[in-house]
Amino acid sequence: MHAHPDDETLTSGALLATAAAAGLPATVVTCTRGERGEVIGAEHHALEGDGPALARHREAEIATAMRALGGAAQVFLDQLPGPDRRYVDSGMAWIDGLSAAGAAADLPEGALVAAELDETAGRLAAWLRERRPDLLVADEPGGGYGHPDHLRAHRIVLRATELLGDDAPALAWAVDDAAELRSARSALAEDPLVAQLIAEHAAPSTTRQGPFSLPDPTGVLPAMARTAPGAGFTVPVAPVRSALLAALAAHATQVQAVTALDGPAVVGCYALSNGALAPVLPVERYEWADPERTAPVPAAQADAVA
Repeated sequence: MHAHPDDETLTSGALLATAAAAGLPATVVTCTRGERGEVIGAEHHALEGDGPALARHREAEIATAMRALGGAAQVFLDQLPGPDRRYVDSGMAWIDGLSAAGAAADLPEGALVAAELDETAGRLAAWLRERRPDLLVADEPGGGYGHPDHLRAHRIVLRATELLGDDAPALAWAVDDAAELRSARSALAEDPLVAQLIAEHAAPSTTRQGPFSLPDPTGVLPAMARTAPGAGFTVPVAPVRSALLAALAAHATQVQAVTALDGPAVVGCYALSNGALAPVLPVERYEWADPERTAPVPAAQADAVA
């Protein structure tokens, strides 16, 4: 479960593609349609600020991404049984030198963060009770990088599992290893393809397509980075990298500069609307919410992550 279209690929794309390659069913529950997302590219720039139009466009983007990842199903939270209302992107503002997200100055009508927690969690709990998945994956308590909707999605998942009690699936948070992330950031600075990418987009842009900047390996890390990740599992990216990068590219209003890289510390890169290049790590890493409740993981290394 993720907050907006594109979060599923950015956070769990390799897991979804790996499940599809193994012939296992997987479904993405998306809380909102990303109506307040910052839009990249001149072709789609007119969509920014037009919530309904951007929502329709991002619905198409996530459908394309799901096909790229091998055909995972996708449903929006407000399409699950419950009150007839729509949950809307709450918006955000970049903070900490564009390295983290905070609350927007205003909330739109229907904002996810303003919805009753038990209403949203009740929808998810009822759907999980019916579908009975083995594994539920979501953002860790810090919301990945602090977006208010990511924080809310985390709370919704927690409350839904509380409502389910012993019937809840195993729950895992998407995390990064801090040392691996710093190493990958350093590798970006040394990669000739990245240098070429930066050089080709050096001119200022009014459509958020470049210029691109390198992340500081010694700088602030996102909330999902762990100095010592807890017990969990990893999913190798290399076997599904082409599918993952294609899915990232499908979210063209939100993700740019999607590039394959070949190195031991980094296998690709991309940038969001802030232009800061981010590495694609060689593994996706997950941490069990409760190490006593685990689930089989397809084609992954189920182990205690240290």
